[in-house]
Amino acid sequence: MNAVKKPSVLVCVTGQYDCDRLIEAGFEQAAEFGWDLHVFCVHTPTNDLTYFSDEVEYLYRTAKDLGADMTVAFSDNAPKCTADFAQKINAKHLVTGIPDYRPNGFVLTLHEHLPRLEITTVTKDGEKLLYSVDRDQRAFA
Repeated sequence: MNAVKKPSVLVCVTGQYDCDRLIEAGFEQAAEFGWDLHVFCVHTPTNDLTYFSDEVEYLYRTAKDLGADMTVAFSDNAPKCTADFAQKINAKHLVTGIPDYRPNGFVLTLHEHLPRLEITTVTKDGEKLLYSVDRDQRAFA
């Protein structure tokens, strides 16, 4: 018998130092509801990890300091990979950076996979915006 996992907040980061603001925002959200916190980073498959290893190690330490685990995955389809992981960990809320509003952008595509998942985007200066999609699939905050 599979027990339902505790709800969680999923923070999506890229290999950039300033993604620490996303982890901190996710920590606040998880603490508010008593949920688990997970950090997820998807990169395209590569044989050379050195170009982002310092940044990922920094984000891993930041996540660990806030009581979160961090998973790094390699995929050519980041939205699908993220959606699969979100379902696995029972994510109820996602935190990410400001989305790319192209029709095939990460957040729009992820929203197609998980239309009921609440998404908060965080600006470079730390402002949090609840993300929505209107009926024409144009993003707005």
